[in-house]
Amino acid sequence: MIRWRNGAAALAALMTGVAGEAYAGTGQPSAWQMNFQTPVTDVAEFLYTMHDGVNIVIALITLFVLALLVIVIFRFNEKANPVPSKTTHHTGLEIAWTLIPALILVGISIPSFRLLKMQVELPKADITVKAVGHQWYWSYEYPQDQGGGFGYDSYMLSPEDAKKANQPNLLAVDNELVLPAGKTIVVQVVGQDVIHNFAVSSFGIRMDAVPGRLNQTWFKTDVEGIYYGQCSRLCGANHAFMPIAVRIVSPEKYEAWLVDAKKKYAAIDVKPVQVAAE
Repeated sequence: MIRWRNGAAALAALMTGVAGEAYAGTGQPSAWQMNFQTPVTDVAEFLYTMHDGVNIVIALITLFVLALLVIVIFRFNEKANPVPSKTTHHTGLEIAWTLIPALILVGISIPSFRLLKMQVELPKADITVKAVGHQWYWSYEYPQDQGGGFGYDSYMLSPEDAKKANQPNLLAVDNELVLPAGKTIVVQVVGQDVIHNFAVSSFGIRMDAVPGRLNQTWFKTDVEGIYYGQCSRLCGANHAFMPIAVRIVSPEKYEAWLVDAKKKYAAIDVKPVQVAAE
């Protein structure tokens, strides 16, 4: 499935003359992209696979209904049937068109419950960080009890600065959320003023940031790189300008980054993370 998405995106890039480097393939949208971003977590892979499967079911049902309509139009019109049928019902058909859709829905619900369980049941966290949505930027906090004890704000870069940094316009930020690969990351999400939404497509996560409420989501990826997301809840005039940038690095680089970040952001006092009640 991943190979199919990558191949389709690469084909689109070739057809539109977009250079290979312009399509990162992971972590950000690309020109003429038709599918989701490449998943890098188990949750995202399951989510995208289920999406594709449900689309196939929808397409088959649509084609079946279309075929029935075409048959009815040509076989049972007034010209073909000057004397209309007096049939009122057919017990077998009524059972079939009640039972079959019910079975289809049950078949779809089974993997959807599994996906929901994967999303809402938080595993034991290796690292817990807090993401706070503001009008219109994000703040990230690393707790003291997990080697942090600092926090910082993350603002979108101007088009000029994004170009200088060789990062995508409207997605690049001045301070990225830096986290290690191969670790289970729990993100606590809260809103400071209005409802925001913390969403990163390649991780398969999307969680509302609600003032006065602590929501949590999680992800784990072994693929290093930078992954972009955006606020996905209409939150005001500059809603479109509060992107999310998560940089996944090796555990060794993460430890080195922590040392530098403590010095850079030491002025901000961050309390230990409070785990949300079940």
